[in-house]
Amino acid sequence: MESQARGGTRWKRFAVVMVPSVAATAAIGVALAQGALAASFSVSGQQFKVKVVKLQGKGFVQYGTLDTQHGGKKIPVAVSAFKSAKLKGLCQSVVVPVPLFGDVTLKLTAGNGDKEVVAKNLFIDLDQLDADATFRGINIGVAAGDTTKGPKNDSNKKDPGSFAQEADSVTLTDVEQTAWSTNAGTFKLSGLSMKVSKGKNECF
Repeated sequence: MESQARGGTRWKRFAVVMVPSVAATAAIGVALAQGALAASFSVSGQQFKVKVVKLQGKGFVQYGTLDTQHGGKKIPVAVSAFKSAKLKGLCQSVVVPVPLFGDVTLKLTAGNGDKEVVAKNLFIDLDQLDADATFRGINIGVAAGDTTKGPKNDSNKKDPGSFAQEADSVTLTDVEQTAWSTNAGTFKLSGLSMKVSKGKNECF
């Protein structure tokens, strides 16, 4: 039986950045080597939306940091990371304004039907998340530099003394999130479909 203090903690429809949260996003056109973490990069000025029907992850950690946009502007984000994750019903969308043409939506879907998306060493920089969540073996208020449950190769982003949270595993359903960036060691998108359309046609 799971305890309330260390496992099975359940929070419904939460949208606060610095509560335990984890979600998955697909990085279009990016392929990284197994287990490798992408180098730091400047984020664009555009966020993207991600919707997931169900996510099951292992080895979760979250902490706050600042992303840097092209041009030097700082953006506060929560980094949600986990060692491995399996997802069902993934949708990612981004709306790009095109001069003299209008908005264009790029939408990616994967992991539908009997397919699933599999990720390893996944890092998401986000500032909004809604989901139904169950965490197991959760520690809240750990010093970021002393976390042990998440991926091991994320020390370049951490302030060692800052607030962090970690869990052995997490299950999320009905996920809707807004993110600035994602990188992963591997991201296998089974049943991938990508479409471009005029106007706004976002995942949510």
